[in-house]
Amino acid sequence: MRLPLFQVDAFTAVPFAGNPAAVCVLGQDLDADLMQKIAAEMNLSETAFVQPVGVVYQLRWFTPKVEVDLCGHATLATTHVLLSEGFAASDSALEFDTRSGRLRASRSGKDWIQLDFPTEAPYKSDPPPEVIAGLRSQGIVFAGRNRWDYFFELESEDLVRRMEPDFALLGSATERGVVVTSRSDSPGFDFVSRFFAPAAGINEDPVTGSAHCCLAPYWGERLGKTTMRAFQASARGGILEVETRGDRVLIRGQAITVLRGELAV
Repeated sequence: MRLPLFQVDAFTAVPFAGNPAAVCVLGQDLDADLMQKIAAEMNLSETAFVQPVGVVYQLRWFTPKVEVDLCGHATLATTHVLLSEGFAASDSALEFDTRSGRLRASRSGKDWIQLDFPTEAPYKSDPPPEVIAGLRSQGIVFAGRNRWDYFFELESEDLVRRMEPDFALLGSATERGVVVTSRSDSPGFDFVSRFFAPAAGINEDPVTGSAHCCLAPYWGERLGKTTMRAFQASARGGILEVETRGDRVLIRGQAITVLRGELAV
């Protein structure tokens, strides 16, 4: 079996920044165990498997270690591949059936893609001491979580950027990940963040679309805004625009293909 395979840098307009994702376009069902092996072989934070089923697409996401319920950057990468590589009309509005329900994606202007995701706002919660210890950070303003991740606001962007967590400890104390954020001190951005997910096999995710399902409602309430510009301050870095609309979050970003190939399995 030979399958079209692409590697896309998501939430960036230039190669080798943003978050890389592999996108495998399927013409038939593939066993989940094989998908997991392919994701381990790709060794990226996420590998997406997309298959047309009638007028919608079935979409699944795998880290090198586990299947996940929601992934923003790999959905952005998948949409980019389908629209730019001829699998769908370039002006199509796409719908995906996923483990997080029906998701929608479309072009936004000439160079951006918009994702329509559910909100996952954080609620105040006392995290386990092991999570606090694993962060190895001071200046916590807010501690909470949503159904997937622990969530922390820090006093400053500098504290967010300088964090050096204990990944072994975080991996043993969490189920998926930890979102860390602050107001932005950098011109042009409303807030910054980082995302750590050693329990899912990713010490630090370069740019995490799904984390902004939590970040957008949190900062929207505090800043009194519905539309915001965000920067994920990983080593690669990524730029996102987010917009809150009731129980949905619109996440906008750019993407660029860096590899086209064929997977032989």
